[in-house]
Amino acid sequence: MRNYQPERDFEAIKRIWMECGWIKPDQDSLLELFLKGQHAWVTEIRSAAECLVIAADGDIQYMNELLPMSCITGVTTSHIARKQGIAGNMTAMAIVEAALNGAAACTLGMFEQGFYDRLGFGTGGYEHFTAFDPAQLKIMKKPRIPRRLTKDDAMLMHQSRLNRKRGHGSCNLFSQNITSAEFQFTENSFGLGFTNDDTGELTHHLGFSTENYETGPYNIGWMTYQNDEQFLELLGVVKSFEEQIRLVTVREPRGMQFQDFLDKPFSYRRITNKSVFEHRNNATAYWQVRICDLSRCISAVHATGDPLSFNLHLYDPVEKYLDNSAIWRGITGNYILTLGKESVVEPGVHADLPTLTATVGAFSRLWLGAVSASGLRLTDKLDGPDELIGMIFSDCPNLPPTGIFNVVFG
Repeated sequence: MRNYQPERDFEAIKRIWMECGWIKPDQDSLLELFLKGQHAWVTEIRSAAECLVIAADGDIQYMNELLPMSCITGVTTSHIARKQGIAGNMTAMAIVEAALNGAAACTLGMFEQGFYDRLGFGTGGYEHFTAFDPAQLKIMKKPRIPRRLTKDDAMLMHQSRLNRKRGHGSCNLFSQNITSAEFQFTENSFGLGFTNDDTGELTHHLGFSTENYETGPYNIGWMTYQNDEQFLELLGVVKSFEEQIRLVTVREPRGMQFQDFLDKPFSYRRITNKSVFEHRNNATAYWQVRICDLSRCISAVHATGDPLSFNLHLYDPVEKYLDNSAIWRGITGNYILTLGKESVVEPGVHADLPTLTATVGAFSRLWLGAVSASGLRLTDKLDGPDELIGMIFSDCPNLPPTGIFNVVFG
């Protein structure tokens, strides 16, 4: 494993991505754009790069605090290098690099649940996607005339994404190139939004893609806004398509049920069943998270009520992928945690405290609030006495994150 060198490795990397089906033959410039500004490593076989791992710097919001985060935005292996353990070893080293550079947590999008669990990742919360006819929207307020956005507005769109209204679990990736490349990788992309007349800031906007401009379906890849009024104005823009477009898919904003904005949602689902313009609500948890800095992550917990102290016996499977030269070796260990208004963690075991046993992936899910302790005890590697299971993180947000995990190559 070594650092990616564009002059030496680009053609090999393009071949890998072609073999994986991630790019088309004429998308060299977009691949180059996507790689710039990220951390990238390759492994060689017979003097050619055959595996690539990419990671982007960012942050994740925990309650009201922003924690440094590394997002692994791509793990790709060529046809000749599969099942050699290369991708797992390289991803482990990317986690090491992230931890050494100060990341409190790592995130990634998964191709299937299970593979990255072996590196300490745990599945995040569900994201809900609603497909509907714009004519269904119960929005009465007429929006202003929006601004048309193209690839030349990538900087404005990226800043709008960074400055959007955020909540617990939301994530930002800092590289503008990711937004620019993502916008162009997606078929027939266009944006519509609104700017501040005084500052020129793009305050709220929609990023669309479609295979059929005439009737849709349209997909809203991202929606950014800073307050409720802006959100409703964006819905007004979507409703303006009602005479022509028959289906739009949107990610449900946190804290809402998008169905509340729709007229006769069940009737439309029955009418459109199994059609090209089928109305539906889908839920999927397609991304994962793992804690890298336990102390930093626990210090962000500000719980109400009396403090809760317990032992944590934590196992981090990433250590199996690291050789003796690795400076950071995961977070396996015995810890004493106190969760309260100010939360702390220290190494050790206290004989008078109950003990929670967990893998780092299961504990990361519990910490973030994706799944309750009682649920994890049934489905993941987490266990402890009933009283502790019923109390731990019980007053922390148990809501899915609202991030920009719609990165194409997640």
